[in-house]
Amino acid sequence: MNTPTKFVLDESKMPRDWYNIMADLPVPLAPPLHPGTLQPIGPDDLAPLFPMELIMQEVSAERTVPIPEPVREVFRLWRPAPLYRAHRLEKALGTPAKIYYKYEGVSPAGSHKPNTAVPQAWYNAQAGIKRLSTETGAGQWGSSLAFAGALFGIEVTVYQVRVSYDQKPYRRALMETYGAKCLPSPSDTTNCGRAILAANPDHPGSLGIAISEAVEVAASHDDTKYALGSVLNHVLMHQTIIGQEAMLQLEMAGDDPDVIVGCTGGGSNFAGICFPFIGQQLRGGGRTKQRRIVAVEPSACPSLTRGKFAYDFGDTGHLTPLTKMHTLGSTFTPPGFHAGGLRYHGMAPLVSHLKDLGLIEATAYPQTACFEAGVLFARAEGIVPAPEANHAVKGAIVEALRCKAEGRSEVILFNLCGHGHFDMSAYANYAAGKLVDQAYDENELAMALAGLPSVPA
Repeated sequence: MNTPTKFVLDESKMPRDWYNIMADLPVPLAPPLHPGTLQPIGPDDLAPLFPMELIMQEVSAERTVPIPEPVREVFRLWRPAPLYRAHRLEKALGTPAKIYYKYEGVSPAGSHKPNTAVPQAWYNAQAGIKRLSTETGAGQWGSSLAFAGALFGIEVTVYQVRVSYDQKPYRRALMETYGAKCLPSPSDTTNCGRAILAANPDHPGSLGIAISEAVEVAASHDDTKYALGSVLNHVLMHQTIIGQEAMLQLEMAGDDPDVIVGCTGGGSNFAGICFPFIGQQLRGGGRTKQRRIVAVEPSACPSLTRGKFAYDFGDTGHLTPLTKMHTLGSTFTPPGFHAGGLRYHGMAPLVSHLKDLGLIEATAYPQTACFEAGVLFARAEGIVPAPEANHAVKGAIVEALRCKAEGRSEVILFNLCGHGHFDMSAYANYAAGKLVDQAYDENELAMALAGLPSVPA
């Protein structure tokens, strides 16, 4: 085979700026609202939770934001991340399509999450913060912030969703190895957690609940700030280093994607791979073509495909501002499927906004179909994807088989956002036929949507 398989950028080519899609939106993003007054919030309202530099990034309309050199220095441990041409997967599928994947599992924590954990920890350290509280689902974000906290001398407390805490003990061990404290959520260490446990001692937890606990800790301790691994504008912006690198690597390959696929839970890895390409389209220009951008989510937690585009709380305890997003309702608890990083009731406001504008598509698949795709990918390409990443693999395979049926040689790009080395119990269950598709409760969804906050138009 004469065509290259791996496209690797020199460290000198690593992006020096993050891309902010806010600058190119054809319609402005709806502002976040104060939960008490229902008026747009300002920087001072966020000050108890975040350092001012991150707050300014959250509201920035500048197209580019410089990446601090100390952050780039840490990024050099694994960035630029490689882009692969999936020759063997193409052959296994018998497709005329070209499939490329950006592999973010090469980071120390094994996923894309350090791309924002490192700058968040650095900005907090620069502001003199000594402690951070956060939540995590599958554990990829928690282990990433634990890693970043160790680099900059910050204590990290992680509230891990109970079902994932039990399913993934080695993720917990990784966080503790980096020096973080990991607690199952709901826990007995916060008012929110104690109230939920009083009503249901066996509650499986959710990201919305874990967020409430972490926010409560940060808001009630002057020496502690909060860090979030997805959803917020500045988090999605930090991830755009993925798509910027992919653009340069696809130029090396002599290709330009027709379809870009990403899995979606809160929206960070999807934004990372897609936003630079969407921004290019929005700005126009001679070499820009219209691409299909496909978000793939779990059918057991389908915020983009079944949720309502409305103002809602980002957490179950209603401690956060209201943001306009595709939501299943802040009180909705998804079933305990294995892609814990995708078990969030809402979608990032920016991703939701792009969906509302018709700039992206969304589809949903059950977990067994996604694991089937992940196993096929592993046997062809050698990398075992994380359960979350399996959704992107499934989406890419569906597009490749469509190309086969239509006889079209399109270029497909997807983000393989992390490896599944800590998820082998799920793969073992899949191989043994014990992994089953879990449906959410339609009545619970209806009740959660009926309870959305009333916000005047």
